[in-house]
Amino acid sequence: MAIAAIAMEGPEARVSDTVARLIATCSRGWERFFADHDDHQAPRFVPSVPERVFAVLAEVTTRQLPPTQVFCEWGSGFGTATCLASLLGYEACGLEIEEELVRLSRAIARRLGMPVEIICTSLFPEGYGSYSGVDGAALVTPESLSDHNDEDRGPLRYDGMEIDIADIGLFFAYPWPEEQELMQQLFDAVAMEGAMLVVYHTDKDIRVFRKVEE
Repeated sequence: MAIAAIAMEGPEARVSDTVARLIATCSRGWERFFADHDDHQAPRFVPSVPERVFAVLAEVTTRQLPPTQVFCEWGSGFGTATCLASLLGYEACGLEIEEELVRLSRAIARRLGMPVEIICTSLFPEGYGSYSGVDGAALVTPESLSDHNDEDRGPLRYDGMEIDIADIGLFFAYPWPEEQELMQQLFDAVAMEGAMLVVYHTDKDIRVFRKVEE
């Protein structure tokens, strides 16, 4: 398989009152969190511009690009993108490794009445991982391990998530610069054919990919 870039028309970041209220609630949550934590206590976090995220997710949805209405956010932080996807009609799940962020994002989602799932787990399913190389992070897959037995593999699934990864139609990630290539590698390794990946690089550079047959 391979991944192909999908051109976007540069959608404007116009949001409804409902979306604006959701964004404001999530933003107040992370603002309070960082006001209560110093730089040594808080995890690495740089907020996106949620209006831009919503605009791209909405365009991808309007164009009916994802093959399923299942959404997964890799590194969900305060759950903003996951909640925005739920507003767009997705069965939405966020994966976050930081326990305190999971607790806070679940509380925010409950306050908003968003039927989302936030799971405290790595974005790497069992058998997958990463390592830091000279050119940034690279993916480790089961196929790269000599003692791996393919016969032992069932459908890929995240711990705590009832749906298979192969059923996820739309992924979203806001990686650190050194992990941008890694997100594409992971997407190519685990996603179903036709699945979509939205990667937030900056508020002016949000890229969209589809997994295609090579």
